[in-house]
Amino acid sequence: MIKLLIVDDSALMRRQLMVLFQAEGDFEIRQARNGDDAVRENREFQPDVVTLDINMPEMDGLTALSLIMAERPVAVVMVSSLTNEGALATFEALNLGAVDFVAKPGGTISLSIDRITAGLVSKVRSAARARPRNRVSSAGALARRMQEERKKVSQESAALAAPRGTGDGLLVMGASTGGPRALEIVLSGLPAHFPWPVLVAQHMPGAFTRAFAERLDQLCALKVVEAGSALAVESGKIYIGRGGADMVLANRAGRLTVLPTPENSKYLWHPSVELLGRSVLEHCDPKRVTAVLMTGMGYDGSDAFAEIKKRGGRTIAESEESAVVYGMPAELVGKGGASLVLAAERIAGQLSTWAAR
Repeated sequence: MIKLLIVDDSALMRRQLMVLFQAEGDFEIRQARNGDDAVRENREFQPDVVTLDINMPEMDGLTALSLIMAERPVAVVMVSSLTNEGALATFEALNLGAVDFVAKPGGTISLSIDRITAGLVSKVRSAARARPRNRVSSAGALARRMQEERKKVSQESAALAAPRGTGDGLLVMGASTGGPRALEIVLSGLPAHFPWPVLVAQHMPGAFTRAFAERLDQLCALKVVEAGSALAVESGKIYIGRGGADMVLANRAGRLTVLPTPENSKYLWHPSVELLGRSVLEHCDPKRVTAVLMTGMGYDGSDAFAEIKKRGGRTIAESEESAVVYGMPAELVGKGGASLVLAAERIAGQLSTWAAR
């Protein structure tokens, strides 16, 4: 049985969620109507997963989350409104330690539940297998840790010579559950002189990717943009695939260009990491490509990234020690497609080392 705590100030929403998860047959459920109740129930009920609303009276979801993660870290799935303010609060929640989020559509509660049912159940089940942590740490402490890890990476990477004839490089990254925080760690660690374009497919709804790109742009030395339209690829710029679509690499008038495309039904997750990787293989010399597969449930991107390595490119799989969900990177490792397996805090240093060569 999965012990689930549902936290929402709306009695109707709590009842709808109770009915939804009771129908699954393998959930033991309790409810909380505000942040105070959530903190107490986390202590007494000791759930495996918490679904947590952000906007609540008495104690809001972010305050409750910070107390929960400080006292008894647990896998938390945020239930977030489809507004810019809701998106910003969601990323703050992920920074505090939430493992995933579900977008709550507007309109009547019953209609909202119908729209998010499949995604919510899937995310809660995935969260039950996640590795929750208290992610609250000072920027200074993170910077010092990353400096130490870069020194280790420089020593350990000496045996991995740069491929011959690489020319300009290209970095492609994929992530799902736990990815926003992991991507923040890696991308904010890349220096301003990092020379390669960076293409990122993070599974995320369309209402959130622009806010995510804007947040990353504030944190990173490199320019970060949402690829909401056809954009020529430029060195030292990070392109975030738009949610609600897929992102592919194409050749337009002799220039590499990222394009948003309608979600391809052949692939299960979107923006699709696998589709992005396949398009990179189609238009780039694999020896120029470095691919990083990070935390997430499933196998998205593992086949394409393994093929990149097979054809002479370099790949990194995030290690189990740092991954919130060791699914996608584990698939890459299992297929023999990982040149290196590294914790998230060590990846930027390795990429900088490779790019410097």
